[in-house]
Amino acid sequence: MAERSRLSTSVLLTCAAIGVATGVLQAGAGAVSGVVSAFVPIIYGLVLGVHVLPGVIAQELLRRPWVAIITHLIAALVASAIVPLWIGRYVCTALLIGGLQELIAAVSRYRRWDAWRFYLSAVIVGVVIAAAIWFAADLEKFALWARIVYIALFVLGPVAWTAVGLGIGTALRRAGVARRSRR
Repeated sequence: MAERSRLSTSVLLTCAAIGVATGVLQAGAGAVSGVVSAFVPIIYGLVLGVHVLPGVIAQELLRRPWVAIITHLIAALVASAIVPLWIGRYVCTALLIGGLQELIAAVSRYRRWDAWRFYLSAVIVGVVIAAAIWFAADLEKFALWARIVYIALFVLGPVAWTAVGLGIGTALRRAGVARRSRR
């Protein structure tokens, strides 16, 4: 009898379903990001935070190695199909955020799935993004208080979207989605 695959078809299909749904959401966030950047740039971090969703939902639901990065890459491909011009942004963001989420889960050998672990991951993702924005954005155009809020929202955005993702993942698990996919 063949040994059971670590990433069964059921797991991959679940990652694909999550990736498609969150990829459409990411494309929508990409579409509004120009308007937000032009008219209310201070909240851009909240919009960008949506990119944590694929990994959070997949890890909360499936609780397996590699599901965050796989789901992120599928979401990036879906978003890129909608907005082909931004394929590089979507794929690089997927690799960065999905990779960080996998790394945080790997540190606990994929055995700790408490909410704090997801929030720690979100804060780390937010700090990495905020640091990149610190150097890339023209923050001098903002008053000091606005700079602080702007950077803080790049950290709080992923945390807020992580709460949403945990809620979705928990609800899907309670509904019996991916029951056969879990260990």
